[in-house]
Amino acid sequence: MTAVDWEGLARSGQRDRRLRQGALIVFLTAVSIPIILPYFWMVMIAFTARTGGADSATLWTACAILVPVTLGYAAAYQALSGKARAGAGLAAIAVAVVLLWVFLRDDLHLYNFRFLITPNVVEDLRGAATAGGQFPWVWDALINSLILASSQTVIVVTVSTLAGYYLSRFAFAGRAAFLQSLLVLQAFPAITLVIPIFLMVYWIGLLNTLVAPILVLTALELPFFIFIMKGFFDAVPWDIEMSALTDGASRRQAFRMVVLPQVRVGMIAVGVFSFIKGWEEYVFVTGLRTGNSYWVMSTYLYYVREDVMGVDYGLVAAVSLIYVLPSLILYLFAQKYLTQMTLGGVKG
Repeated sequence: MTAVDWEGLARSGQRDRRLRQGALIVFLTAVSIPIILPYFWMVMIAFTARTGGADSATLWTACAILVPVTLGYAAAYQALSGKARAGAGLAAIAVAVVLLWVFLRDDLHLYNFRFLITPNVVEDLRGAATAGGQFPWVWDALINSLILASSQTVIVVTVSTLAGYYLSRFAFAGRAAFLQSLLVLQAFPAITLVIPIFLMVYWIGLLNTLVAPILVLTALELPFFIFIMKGFFDAVPWDIEMSALTDGASRRQAFRMVVLPQVRVGMIAVGVFSFIKGWEEYVFVTGLRTGNSYWVMSTYLYYVREDVMGVDYGLVAAVSLIYVLPSLILYLFAQKYLTQMTLGGVKG
């Protein structure tokens, strides 16, 4: 009987696994480049474009620096853990800044960010005769976007958490039909409701107020997030809550001190997605106003790029960069919670 070469089989298995992982990494890298390349261009146009245009040679030079640095950081992120990942990120940023400064020092400038300190930058661009008094300062739009996204997030997280717990723990007549209706509501495009919602907002006197898009977006998003939170509560064993009740805790104390910490990941994930949805909203913030009663960043960016005399790409890219920063920062701080989220529970 021939002896089995277990060491050879182990080496063969490890070699096959490395080949599969390498092929997967190459594939994911290839499909990621077309996604991240426009963001690199946006950043470089914001810092290098002059007189409304962008130099393609500058963009490709910047990409030749940023793409390898980003791929190197991605590889280091997979190999490291904890604070070492943050250190690798800071090192990657430092390397990118130094290389950009060495190769593109003469092209870098901050003129496209003049809208941060000049309230009437759009009037300077388009002329006071056509734009006078129509555009706000970007900080007004930024604050309104923060109010809209934050208010909607607080309401969505609070209501979806309470409703998800009730649907998970209590039985009542029509519960199954209610759960089915939560998903059915997501099957219809929200934009088809613009006219009925506009009439309702007009009749209750909220037209041209920031409260209207906050309430409308909250109502449209709640069904899906309630369903998500119900899944998280379903994953919490009933025995844990029963033990707290047996030890003398009230139902409210058991919910607040025992069950709620178990679904913290779900609440954070729902909050992040809800904030991003409110932050990027354009359709309803535009459709529920008849003039310039309020501005948010999405409407500000749209009207900045709308110029019949030629688009100032540098200014548009600079506004876009400021626009994406809050979402990017929020994602970086919450990514470890988002990667643990599954539809209906927590991994691991």
